[in-house]
Amino acid sequence: MTDWLIVGGGAAGLMAAGAACARGRTVTLLEHNPKGPGQKLLITGKGRCNLTNDCDVREFLGYVRRNPRFLYSCLYAFPPAAAMELFESLGVPLKTERGRRVFPQSDRAADVLAALRGYAAGAELVRANVEQLLIENGRCTGVQAGGRVLRARRVLLATGGVSYPATGSDGSGYRLAAQAGHTILPPQPSLCSLVSPDPDCRRMMGLSLRNVALTLYEDDRPLFTEQGEALFTHFGLSGPLVLSASSYITDLAGHRYTVAFDLKPALEEKTLYDRLTRDLAALGGRGAAAVLETLLPRSMRPAALRRWGIDPAARAAQLTREEKQALVALCKHWTVPISALGDLEHAVITAGGVDVRQVDPKTMQSRLCPGLYFAGEILDVDARTGGYNLQIAWATAQAAARDDQT
Repeated sequence: MTDWLIVGGGAAGLMAAGAACARGRTVTLLEHNPKGPGQKLLITGKGRCNLTNDCDVREFLGYVRRNPRFLYSCLYAFPPAAAMELFESLGVPLKTERGRRVFPQSDRAADVLAALRGYAAGAELVRANVEQLLIENGRCTGVQAGGRVLRARRVLLATGGVSYPATGSDGSGYRLAAQAGHTILPPQPSLCSLVSPDPDCRRMMGLSLRNVALTLYEDDRPLFTEQGEALFTHFGLSGPLVLSASSYITDLAGHRYTVAFDLKPALEEKTLYDRLTRDLAALGGRGAAAVLETLLPRSMRPAALRRWGIDPAARAAQLTREEKQALVALCKHWTVPISALGDLEHAVITAGGVDVRQVDPKTMQSRLCPGLYFAGEILDVDARTGGYNLQIAWATAQAAARDDQT
């Protein structure tokens, strides 16, 4: 009988396996992906792996969208600073970029995965699908996998969600948790693209906006504002700002959601108005549309001209105050209606999962079935982009691995 059976060799599973091995425990790691453990890590951060965020725990919790209080104990026990120290000790030099996002200096997610695999090298790797949990006298005592019965003192489910199923995240952990009596909050996409009916998105697809401010509105109430990058696509919007904003959308059926871009966040409206007035005066008899050449990206100008609503032949120097103010408003409040979240399979993470009210927040052990533990994305906890979700995986995994005294 092994000390730990860990189901799922992703970020949380590998971290838990390494932490348990470091404590001298025997570990069996079950992974069904034929390519081996940690495949989803290779695509995180566009292949660079944003492995944590260098902030304190109090600030960190403010970026957690669902159930932040559940993470209080495990994050204080294993904060971002501890994760950074661990990866440095595993031979991965780190660097901190804008927004305190932490990456390997090599910009290679493969280096993070190699370090984790080395950390967990003491675990026995078994390639198998887990069919069911073994529950005896109300306690989880092992699993049935690949037609075999494997017993352990503790079983950890670290199977992830349902996004990017090709990496192994197929939702099988939800079925196993339900077998033990756990409530599963319906999985839904989080940190995903946004779908819009606005035809201008398709016309501008491929356009990347940099250093813009995005505000997400629910009806007329602002939910989220941040500055950074966004991308127009054939179906709507994507990019870092959009992914973060998506986690704030909770009820598309009951509310109207709109994204508004401030294309010139460094300029107040009066400053922008004065600049436009000077630019238009300098254009003299040229068409007013020429002012867009220095104001907006090329692929955005036709849509801007339609939205502005002026006669393209109007002379620049003859525009009225109202027409100039309309252009200022367009630049400061470029709106895009949202009709749906992007598809679940390509979301960065999955919201929903095991109801955290049924899990001990200090140990990650099931309150319903002793001997059963959870870590990572299988739990109903998720956060914005910026390294927060991987830090949650590290912290919950470490919390589970520490609970081995009984």
